[in-house]
Amino acid sequence: MKFSEFPYRRPDLEAVKADFDQHIEQIKQANQAKDIKNAIKNIQDLQTMIETQATLASIRNSIDTRDAFYEEEMAFWDEHLPIIQEWVTSYYKAVLDLANLEDYAELFPATLVKMAENSIRVFDSKIIPLLQQENKLTTEYDKLIASAAIEYKGQTYNIPGLGKFMQSTDRQERQTVNELLAQFFADHEEDFDRIYDELVKVRNQMALDLGFKDFTEMGYARMNRLDYNRSDVEVYRQEVLKYVVPVAQAYYQRQQERLGLSELKYYDLPIEFEDGNATPEGTPEEILDAAIKMYSELSPETSEFIDFMVKHRLMDLVTKPGKRAGGYCTYMPDFNSPFIFSNFNGTSGDVDVLTHEAGHAFQVYESRWISAPEIVFPTYESCEIHSMSMEFFAWPWMELFFGDQTDKYKYAHLGGAITFLPYGVLVDHFQHEVYEHPQWTPAERKQRWRELEQMYLPWKDCDGNDFFERGGFWFKQGHIFSSPFYYIDYTLAQMCALQFWQRNHVEEDASAWSDYLELCQVGGTKSFLELVALGHLKSPFETDSLKHLAADVDQYLLVASQNLE
Repeated sequence: MKFSEFPYRRPDLEAVKADFDQHIEQIKQANQAKDIKNAIKNIQDLQTMIETQATLASIRNSIDTRDAFYEEEMAFWDEHLPIIQEWVTSYYKAVLDLANLEDYAELFPATLVKMAENSIRVFDSKIIPLLQQENKLTTEYDKLIASAAIEYKGQTYNIPGLGKFMQSTDRQERQTVNELLAQFFADHEEDFDRIYDELVKVRNQMALDLGFKDFTEMGYARMNRLDYNRSDVEVYRQEVLKYVVPVAQAYYQRQQERLGLSELKYYDLPIEFEDGNATPEGTPEEILDAAIKMYSELSPETSEFIDFMVKHRLMDLVTKPGKRAGGYCTYMPDFNSPFIFSNFNGTSGDVDVLTHEAGHAFQVYESRWISAPEIVFPTYESCEIHSMSMEFFAWPWMELFFGDQTDKYKYAHLGGAITFLPYGVLVDHFQHEVYEHPQWTPAERKQRWRELEQMYLPWKDCDGNDFFERGGFWFKQGHIFSSPFYYIDYTLAQMCALQFWQRNHVEEDASAWSDYLELCQVGGTKSFLELVALGHLKSPFETDSLKHLAADVDQYLLVASQNLE
């Protein structure tokens, strides 16, 4: 079947709950291991059915947020997924109470045991109304973002559609379009502030109701930080400030000189070269054809993967009215099918998002053997290793996309990776501050964002733009609203991906790809630091872990910049 033919049916949750309860009782009462294993497998089958149908509704809603049927289905899932979580919590409690739990490791491995323990800690039926409210608020945020209809030069654009103008060689156009974006957020500032203020209060109340010190503590458990904590993250922040911020400052100084500007403003940061950034050549269809060729040649495994994705039409790549912003990869276990969603807008980001989300999709394709749906993907920071590393493994094929602009693309891509780290750490640090001070007003939150922005991004000059000067830039960062604490993950993974870049393109280490492939194949059966060790990578939480990596990136960028002059 093609994706458009995948059948969607809202489950009869009453019947599903009866089955769930029956199998939970079997886990509790059975005397034979084979009967317990059979009950666990039956529950996993129910979980995959629920996940498949909820994901299918979510994908189709994000492709067209105006579709009334799937809007109604998303309201159904927003209301009922927290209720389903109560069933899953009961299932986890039954499994964790088993004697000789290690006997069931094939179905319920150690990482899932830890995740189940976290799940029990972060859920109680008494917080279901708060979870439902959280879901409704995040859906409201997504819809508000998707509603953007920004007029420019006689055309109407959504937020992703403005991206190409933000990389214009015309400085006035860059400034104008950025100001239009800022104006959209300023015009809806009260709505964004209200949504986030309510989210902070809802999440803080959940944490207090469950006995956590604050939502930060709950957020770490909810994000399944299985083998690191706040203190580790603080060490990593200092590493970024010490070793990466200076590399980023030097990078932007060279950019300012290359552009011939006396000052680099916030709207200049996305433009690398006077004659324009590297842009992919060809139509979206031709870009996809190039990706098919690339993955057909990269390895036998990626060749099989891309054939599957194309055959079943498991990609929706081009921006269009009503389509949700951003990009993602998700998975429908009943169909053994990943799905890639993006918003092509004519910039190099089209190739980045395609290789990035293909990294996620390739990993989950390789991990389809895992029966527990919770760990087909690993935890979030581990997921991003696969996606970000795939961007760099794709480098030898970039001429297919960029032709004689390939060197410009590689320079900007690597530069974007290293300059992203301070921004990603800023987003995480901001969220720590917000949830440690839930009483803050919207104005106080924005003020703290701007203070942290000046610490981590000292080169960012907002040029007097009132909204950005007041610290409103984070409104556009959907993770802050929808997935609290899901952002440091990108930076931890970026460090791992840069190590694969270092091994592959600096040290010419032939084992880099096989290590990456092994990471993809174990899915979530290992924790983040276990995966780091499996891939022969350095932990981000060690002092001086970024020292040599940042130096190699800095040297490569310096030489590449000179060659591009």
